[in-house]
Amino acid sequence: MSEPVKMHATQAINAALHQAMEADPKVLVLGEDVADKEGGGIVGITAGLSSKFGTDRVKSTPITEQAIIGAAIGAAMAGYKPVAEIMMMNFTTVAMDMIVNHAAKLRFMSGGQTSVPMVIRTMTGAGWQTAGQHSDFLEGWFAHVAGIKVVCPAFPGDYKGLMLAAINDPDPVIIVEAGGTFFVPHDMPEDDGPIPLGKAKVVQEGSDLTIVTWSAQTVRALQAAPAIAEAGISAEIIDLRTISPWDKETVLKSVEKTGRLLVAHEANRNFGPGAEIAATVNEELFGNLKAPVRRLGGPECAVPFAKNLETAFIVQPDDMVAAAKDMMA
Repeated sequence: MSEPVKMHATQAINAALHQAMEADPKVLVLGEDVADKEGGGIVGITAGLSSKFGTDRVKSTPITEQAIIGAAIGAAMAGYKPVAEIMMMNFTTVAMDMIVNHAAKLRFMSGGQTSVPMVIRTMTGAGWQTAGQHSDFLEGWFAHVAGIKVVCPAFPGDYKGLMLAAINDPDPVIIVEAGGTFFVPHDMPEDDGPIPLGKAKVVQEGSDLTIVTWSAQTVRALQAAPAIAEAGISAEIIDLRTISPWDKETVLKSVEKTGRLLVAHEANRNFGPGAEIAATVNEELFGNLKAPVRRLGGPECAVPFAKNLETAFIVQPDDMVAAAKDMMA
């Protein structure tokens, strides 16, 4: 194991793609502006890949999400491992038929004879004033579809390890990349391997309250942690990392210990992934709960453009602190 190095999430994703493409010539990258001639992606995540592996394996496409996903599905069925970039998560709506009715279901429809080992990378998240058509967390949509795995990392090491695991998975995986997690450097070993999909990480241990979250909200939960501790509350923070399949065992074990669960996510609270987690915990641990399960999420509206409204839309650290205090009371 090498000495840890500082790396932020965009570098970690790039490192994972380099590693996977070096190890397997069947790994391909395609999407708008992903090649170096077009800038290596809008935030430089794929920079350097086409120069090293050639434009046959790193291909910039026209602005057509249907063509990107269709080509990736076809390549996956032909034995390749495509990594398709849909620039913003809202734009997956243009290719929903292909993602839901083809990528997710071909294994089922073929009786297990055809797999679709593809990865869809897509960026999203409020906080950048990109407004309602560029900011939605839609992980709950895809988690509701059988046959797709949904990954929402928060830290560089997880971005790299989960990307490596996703590329080697025999079924389609959607990796949701939150802009708010991109440029915060963390220590990580250069030679980290794959992280199994479906495994959560306890990022802080505690005994009074379990906070389950993912993606940029994990960062905000850690920002809230000092104030929660100052209030005399010992909070256990779980970064779910994979939304589907989600790590029920880790969550249930934690809530059985603490007796309280707070779920926080950026997606709209109504019909969000937090509802599934809350329902499962209520069903499994009703007799152990010391307080009703609490959910925090976005209000029932599109992500606003105005900065003050956008800030109000996002679940903030202060919101988690207030909820934690209320649950203890």
